[in-house]
Amino acid sequence: MKLPEPPAPAPAGEAHWTVRALLAADTAWAPREHVVAWGQFAVGVRPVPSVPAGAGPVPGEGVITLGPASFDARSGALTAIGGVAVTGLRLDVWRATTDNDDGAAWQTDVRHGSLWRELGLHRMRHRLDAVEVADDALTVRTRVAPAAREFGLSAVYRWTSDGTRLGLTVSVTPEGDWTVPLPRLGVRFGLAAADRVRWYGGGPGEAYPDSATASEVGRWQSTVDEMQTPYVRPQENGARAGVRWAELGGLRVEGDPEFSLTARRWTTEHLDAAAHLTDLTTGDTVWVNLDHGLHGLGSQSCGPGPLPRYFLRAEPTRFSFVLSEVPT
Repeated sequence: MKLPEPPAPAPAGEAHWTVRALLAADTAWAPREHVVAWGQFAVGVRPVPSVPAGAGPVPGEGVITLGPASFDARSGALTAIGGVAVTGLRLDVWRATTDNDDGAAWQTDVRHGSLWRELGLHRMRHRLDAVEVADDALTVRTRVAPAAREFGLSAVYRWTSDGTRLGLTVSVTPEGDWTVPLPRLGVRFGLAAADRVRWYGGGPGEAYPDSATASEVGRWQSTVDEMQTPYVRPQENGARAGVRWAELGGLRVEGDPEFSLTARRWTTEHLDAAAHLTDLTTGDTVWVNLDHGLHGLGSQSCGPGPLPRYFLRAEPTRFSFVLSEVPT
C-alpha cells in the first residue's frame, strides 16, 4: 500500500507520522480495531535544548547560587532547583544485574554480571577533585572508580544558567585499562516527592538498546509505581528509551542527546540486594536515572549475550541536560 506524502510544510520542531494496521472485524483472539502492527517515521528536526550562560555563580555562606539552583559550596553538590529539593546527583554506572547479565551456570561465554562484580563496578567510589567558580559556570571535577583498581572515570560536571533554567554538561573520560563494557552511563539523583511522570519519547513500556522495537515515540504519562516491571527476581527494569523531555516531582528535564529515563522508590543498591519483590520497601525519596547509555540485555540466561553493537564501551563521552522547575 502506497502511503500518502506528508503535507507541506513540515511541522515546526519534531513530529512523527505513525501508521497502524488495525483489525477490521472482531476475531476469536482480539476485538475489532486491535492494533496488529505499527510503524513510525520522523518529520521535522528536533530543536536541541541548550542554556546560554547568562547568570554566573554567586558564592555565599556555605552555598553557591546559580540562577534558580543552589549548590553546597564545599562539595559542589546540587541541593535545589527553585523549590524542588535534589539530593545525591552524581555519575552512575551500575545497574541491578539482570538474569541475562548474570547468565546461566553452563554458559562458556563471558558473563558480564559476575565480571562487573569481580571488578567492583557495584561499589564505585566518588572522589571530589575540585570545585571551580568562574564568571559564567560552576565546574565540579571528580574521579569515579572501583576500590583497589587501577582504572576509573574522570567525570566533570559543568553547570550554567540563563537565570531561569539550569544547564548541566557531563564530560566522562576513561582512565586506565577498561576491559569490560559499562552496565550504564548517566546521572542519578533523588527527589523528595514524585508520583506522576510525564515524558516525550519512547513508551509506553520499558525499552533497552536491544529490546526497543515496541517503543513508540509519543507523549506518555504514568506513575512511578506503574513504571516498574515486577520481574519475579528483582533486577534492572523500567527504563523508557529515547526520551526528549520528562517531568516529575516538579522538575522538568530535557536531554541532549535523547536519554533513557528510570524512576524508582528505592535505590539501585536496594534493588540489587533484593531477592524477592517483598524485599523492596518504599522510602521518602524517588531515585531518578537519566542515562546516556545502557548495556544491551541479550538473552544469556538461556542463550547468547548481547550483540557487540549493543555493548556500552568505556570511551570519552559528553552529554547534557537542561533542568527547570515546572510552573505550578
